[in-house]
Amino acid sequence: MNGFTEHQASGASEASKNHGAVLTWAAAQSMLPLIRRILADIVQHREQLARLRPEKARLDRQRLSLAWPERRRRYSLGEEIKLAEARLQEARAELDGLGVALVDAEAGQVGFPTIVNNRRAFFSWRVDDEAIDFWHFAENSHRRPVPPSWKDPTDTRGAGKRKSGRE
Repeated sequence: MNGFTEHQASGASEASKNHGAVLTWAAAQSMLPLIRRILADIVQHREQLARLRPEKARLDRQRLSLAWPERRRRYSLGEEIKLAEARLQEARAELDGLGVALVDAEAGQVGFPTIVNNRRAFFSWRVDDEAIDFWHFAENSHRRPVPPSWKDPTDTRGAGKRKSGRE
């Protein structure tokens, strides 16, 4: 397998600090329990921010006429938002540190870097998938089924050494 230095897909997070990471299907699959927890945190923090930001924006617009309890709530929301943003950034950094790209935060999709036909690709997993059953090239997000031969632990050639038969 050949390495690569960028972990970009449409909407993917910046390249990870783990440059050149190329994973087999089995290695990516073994990471799923940890990735599930990290992605659940990302989804939770994004949902929390989606709830808090509109209320904070409303209070900001009315800031000159707010009574003390509403003013206190506005300040409290600011702190909650900062904390949720920091935790979201920590979770994203944890993915980066593992060499896993956040492909689509809204859909809860990550990509485990690999090489297919000498091209950058990702094993693709979404939060509601049971296992890693899809892959896609880095330059597009069209998910394709992982061929059964790539899941064979006795086959040591890795995804990058095989022809997918579909491009």
